[in-house]
Amino acid sequence: MTTLALPSTDMFAQALERVRRERLRSLLTMLGVLLVIGVALPWLTNAYWTKTLSSAMAMSVAAAGIGLLYGQLGLVSLCQFALLGIGGWVALRISHGWGLPFELCVLAAGAVSALVGMLAGLPALRLKGLYLALVTLMLAGGFQVVITVVGFPDGGSGWLGRVEGSERLLMTRPAFASSDSAYLRYVLLWLAGVLMLIELHRRTRAGRSWALIRRGEAAAMGAGVNVLFYQTWAFGLAGFCAGVGGALLAGGVGQLDGRAFGASESVMLFALSVVGGVHHWLGAIIAGLLLRAVPSLLTDYNVNGFLAMIFFGAALLHALITAQQGVAGQVLGLIHRVRRRFTGGATP
Repeated sequence: MTTLALPSTDMFAQALERVRRERLRSLLTMLGVLLVIGVALPWLTNAYWTKTLSSAMAMSVAAAGIGLLYGQLGLVSLCQFALLGIGGWVALRISHGWGLPFELCVLAAGAVSALVGMLAGLPALRLKGLYLALVTLMLAGGFQVVITVVGFPDGGSGWLGRVEGSERLLMTRPAFASSDSAYLRYVLLWLAGVLMLIELHRRTRAGRSWALIRRGEAAAMGAGVNVLFYQTWAFGLAGFCAGVGGALLAGGVGQLDGRAFGASESVMLFALSVVGGVHHWLGAIIAGLLLRAVPSLLTDYNVNGFLAMIFFGAALLHALITAQQGVAGQVLGLIHRVRRRFTGGATP
């Protein structure tokens, strides 16, 4: 009689240790990449590109929330850019009206956007797939109409904080991040914090619950997972990321224009998050760079920035058909193959 060889406890321990080392390596790599961006790029770029990179990294913060929803749960939310605008509105209003420290404005923006995201997600979570995407897109369209009418606060009095003339105030940055290069490093610190917060969730009970829900809600409920709670929590965390990104964007620009928050921008942010890769922190950084840096690069070469739309559309089709891990997955796969070649195929 033959017996089946069951994996030993040592094999499980070794596998768990490998996973831990890989996660630590990924975390250290993320911090190293952001450190290089914050230290090297301000020395290599002019003021225009420094501001562009600050905006791109603020968008990466919001894109990280999309990666959480779509990568962990398979939920398509097309209102992330609207939540970014809500965060920017709150940060500008608190900064102009109360003069609170910049960090408190950012946290308040994240908290309000998280609450709105949870409230928006509750009715939408009864729907799936295309219907969920349509509901969240309608929310983005509703925000576009409202913000076009009321505008963003610019230092005036009253609830809306609007100035009746041309003397508009800029949002006050932190004293140690007043220059453009220092503010870029400041935004990168917030981006690192948000990415680590998401990674922490992935490693804890929330991440395990999201993994079960992604496989099947019935199986998750059978395992004792409160599906509605963890889905709503994911919407809230994604909204927090968008709100923080909106506050950082407002701080970098100084003012925000309601015309820049169309519903189409939410669709574009989601599409570029898929192109960048929703399963890895690198995808959020790539999405922010695609959204802000690529059009600016085309403008530098006297090329119509709208040509980027064609490029983005082709990249999205490629990601959906042949590269579902996105650009980040392609880059990481290449690095893994190179490492295996130089190490003789040995696994770390």
